[in-house]
Amino acid sequence: MEATEQLMCQPSDSFNPLITTSFQVSCILVISHIFHLVLKPLGQPGPFAQLLAGVVLGPSLLSRIQRVKDFFIQASAAKYYQFFSFVCRMLFMFSIGLETDVPYLRRNIRVVSIVAGGGSILACLFGGPFFWLLIKVFNVTKERFAFYLLTLTVLANSASPIVIRMIAETKFDTADLGRMAIYSSLVNEMSCVTIVSTLKAFSSSGRFGGAILITLVTVAVIFVNKYLSYFFNKRNQNNRFVSNKEIFVIMFLLTCLALYAEWVGYTAIFCCFLVGLMFPREGKTARTLLHKLTYSVNTFILPVYFGYTGFQLDISNIFNKLTLALTVLMILVSVGTRIVGTLAACHYLMIPWNESVILSLLLCLKGNYDLILINTNPNPNMVWAADLHDFLLTVVVLNTLIIGPVAAILLNREESSAQYPTILEILNPESELRILACVYVPRHVSGHVSLISALGGCPTAPIKPYMVHLVELPKKRKSKLMYHQLEDGDQYSDEEEYGGNDVLEINDALDAFISETKILVHQSKIVASFLTINEDVCNGAEDLRVCIIFLPFHKHQRIDGKMENSMEEIRAINQKVLRHAPCSVGIFVDRGQTGFQQPHGSQCVQNIAILFFGGPDDREALACSKRILMHSKVNLTVIRFLHKTTACRSSNSWINDASQKDEEVIMAISNIGTENEIDNAFVETFYNRYVAQGRAGFVEKYVSSGQETVAVLREIADSYSLFIVGKGGRGTCPLTSGMSDWEECPELGLVGDLLASSELDISGSILVIQRHRHSEAEGGFLDD
Repeated sequence: MEATEQLMCQPSDSFNPLITTSFQVSCILVISHIFHLVLKPLGQPGPFAQLLAGVVLGPSLLSRIQRVKDFFIQASAAKYYQFFSFVCRMLFMFSIGLETDVPYLRRNIRVVSIVAGGGSILACLFGGPFFWLLIKVFNVTKERFAFYLLTLTVLANSASPIVIRMIAETKFDTADLGRMAIYSSLVNEMSCVTIVSTLKAFSSSGRFGGAILITLVTVAVIFVNKYLSYFFNKRNQNNRFVSNKEIFVIMFLLTCLALYAEWVGYTAIFCCFLVGLMFPREGKTARTLLHKLTYSVNTFILPVYFGYTGFQLDISNIFNKLTLALTVLMILVSVGTRIVGTLAACHYLMIPWNESVILSLLLCLKGNYDLILINTNPNPNMVWAADLHDFLLTVVVLNTLIIGPVAAILLNREESSAQYPTILEILNPESELRILACVYVPRHVSGHVSLISALGGCPTAPIKPYMVHLVELPKKRKSKLMYHQLEDGDQYSDEEEYGGNDVLEINDALDAFISETKILVHQSKIVASFLTINEDVCNGAEDLRVCIIFLPFHKHQRIDGKMENSMEEIRAINQKVLRHAPCSVGIFVDRGQTGFQQPHGSQCVQNIAILFFGGPDDREALACSKRILMHSKVNLTVIRFLHKTTACRSSNSWINDASQKDEEVIMAISNIGTENEIDNAFVETFYNRYVAQGRAGFVEKYVSSGQETVAVLREIADSYSLFIVGKGGRGTCPLTSGMSDWEECPELGLVGDLLASSELDISGSILVIQRHRHSEAEGGFLDD
């Protein structure tokens, strides 16, 4: 018992350090939450409130009171703080690696590296003279090389966890500006870790051997995790998640790796990040890790870590005039070199000026790897002088406390970078396509993954698909079980119980699709009343900045091929989403048994028809086809319906006079007053780019009434597995006159409703697209 007490408490400790550390964590969470409630209306994100809470609780304010200081700051408490800091770093760096968008980073590594390196290189150039100044002032006589690396790191490093949380809380993590800032800070910080660790490794043979062993152990853990992930996924085929025991195995390996890296003398930041980065994304194991880590890291671990960073600040140490002048000078050098260097890099990359300023400020934030170096001894026989340690710590914390609010204010006011293409018509076919697919039951998944497969068929045209499971919120739970009565692996929130076995089937279907196509689909769930779930869908689409929402039709195909009404509520939700969606919307009528199949892995080519009558919705449908025709297993044909009065003109007369340059086409469109001429210019551009190059077919059908249009549709009914058509927005169109007599589903438009009805009895699937309605003045709310 006495040995245990001596281990837990030193004789000089007035209180048990474990109790004081736990109480400090609780105080940081409470005070930071209060600050967040006060500062959030002012546009300040959580990290600033958490840093401020630590400063208030630390020796700068409350801990200046002797009784509070005796309680929090004790001889043995430092060990506990270091341990909690180590655990926090290990978990959030692994979580950051697990959530890293590898395809985006791979596509933009050059741009991200230039932005990250611009300020760092300039900081290193100015760091040399500043280093010699600090040596003279603080009389550094030993380990000068280690101090030089420390000075350069403090000047050049960016704290990626703070940048990531600030971007996420301002909802810029899906914007180009936000992602550029996130991955620039990650590249910057990981580069600093790599450079410092490499130079340290070559300083002695012992450290070099330790670095080699850490590298080998990290590679071994990465390969073991891949096999464990595959084994756990296969073992839990009938479960929603993997068990806690299996997650413990992965966490145990990660902890052993991190402890070994720290014991050898290196930081475990890069090792943990690399293990998370290389962890297999598909399957139940990754899903369970994300589910468990995301909430705990964002709610507890990062707030405590940021709070402890602020807790270390002692503002009384800079009251000396010389120290105060050096603090101000070093902050100015750090911020100035970062801003000037980043602005120069952004100017070289032709990034807009307003975004460049925000990027440069965000990359000025500090408080992760630089703090680790400040609190690490250069060697076991030497400790940084107390005044030098406090000086550097003050610089890092004050730098973030000053720059953070300014960056947050500018970020909240930046509207231009929050804008994103809400229609496919203006989206470059080679740029990233963001889509949101909504499913209610497992049978909806096959149709939506087929669309995702078709849209993601070109390696040079990136796609970022999201799939959300819409679940009706029941009035009350069917059962109330105590914690110990839950089965292993079911210790989740009440919301996770909603959806029943549908969740398992949807997850399995998506896992199989991701494994086969290597297209990562990001999953989420919305549990709400069907009366208001459309608002959650629209808000989610706005936050994710998607270009198009795919909704399932309220009817499904039976075994005999007939369509049967399954959920009438879906129809009402679709109609609400069509009215209020922040982007384009597509309703997919899935005839998976006889219609459109997933192109990836298919032996046969899918024949797809684009029915073009004219109007903004049909142009949006034609714009969607630009992505689909890039797939090698897709044969796409554009069928344009024209009135017979135009038959006297040559079908290709307008094609021969086509402009080959986008700028000329845009200028031509701006001078055209009629909708028909806009359609001609759009189809003309499509013909020159794709049809003339042999990548798509083109057919013109001349009709004079709706009856003749129906006859043409009957002729081609069995020739295609998918029909894509715009909902309407054509105004008074003679090509569809008289077709409203049998209208059953107005949300599909006249042509889409006819194709989905039993009148034609077609076997193909149907995708009806509505272009985003920017305003009623555009005539966007006209059905036909």
